[in-house]
Amino acid sequence: MTSTPAAYLHVVRSGALTTVQDAGRPGWAHLGVGRAGALDAPAARLANRLVGNPPGAAVLETTLTGCAVRPDRPVVAVVGGAGCPVRVDGRPVAWGEPVRVPAGAVLEAGPAVTGLRSYLAFAGGLEPDAVLGSRSADLLSGLGPAPLGAGDTVPLGDPAKPSDPVEPGGLVEPSGRVESSGPAGPSGPAKRRGPAERCGPPAAAGPVPWPGAPVELVLPVHLGPRHDWFTAPALRTLLTADYRVSPHSNRIGLRTEGPALERSRTEELPSEGVVLGAIQVPPDGRPVVFLHDHPTTGGYPVVGVVAERALAGAAQAVPGTRLRFIRA
Repeated sequence: MTSTPAAYLHVVRSGALTTVQDAGRPGWAHLGVGRAGALDAPAARLANRLVGNPPGAAVLETTLTGCAVRPDRPVVAVVGGAGCPVRVDGRPVAWGEPVRVPAGAVLEAGPAVTGLRSYLAFAGGLEPDAVLGSRSADLLSGLGPAPLGAGDTVPLGDPAKPSDPVEPGGLVEPSGRVESSGPAGPSGPAKRRGPAERCGPPAAAGPVPWPGAPVELVLPVHLGPRHDWFTAPALRTLLTADYRVSPHSNRIGLRTEGPALERSRTEELPSEGVVLGAIQVPPDGRPVVFLHDHPTTGGYPVVGVVAERALAGAAQAVPGTRLRFIRA
């Protein structure tokens, strides 16, 4: 029997697109189930680290316009990923650092100033029902929780291992006051906190810089498996031309604007398996880089594959960002 959650996160404003994401559900592609998961996985892991969660705990991923949520219990939260203004009940607080959010207060991640996708992590994680071992929303298949809307609620988990946050500058209060997180602050020993407030990284945690959004996105490519379906000039174009990130990009794929790739073979290709990072070339000839909600099969030729470790930048590349493919 599933226990009833003790607390919830209430969505006040959902923005353009806000979904629950964790490390995804790899290993099910043979059954036609995609991976999903946070597009900027390093940012999601870092946000979780800063509130003391396991790296794969579920977080909120917002796109471009941010979101606003209200917890019904006190919680420590971090907003990271894309740079954006952060407020608690209208008062500015730190971006990229642990912030204590009182019960009933509204935590708002504003529109992205740099980058595209922000991540909101909460001590204890988010606990919507898991599907195939993951709480991630998959926009293509519809698996996992649906994209959030105003009025929706998401269960909050209990912090797995309470401890005092000790990030640089201490734990930021909504008032802007910074409380020392060491064993003794400027005015003496730190006060003892209740269980709901003792959320955060262990005492050994140190600072980790947030990566910036790419001014230019450079994606290393392993050619194949269908690079022989393209002319030699097309392959040179792929690896030397300047492309731009298309505004039609989404969680399924990063679309490009730029020169088309000419095919040397024009017959139909039977559908075959495709992987995360695959560069599929549709009939218009412009490469599409498959991201986490990609289909597991496709009938257009895949000219190459971008390594997963290089895809985090694609998650933060705003439309119009210069894009180059290089030989891996």
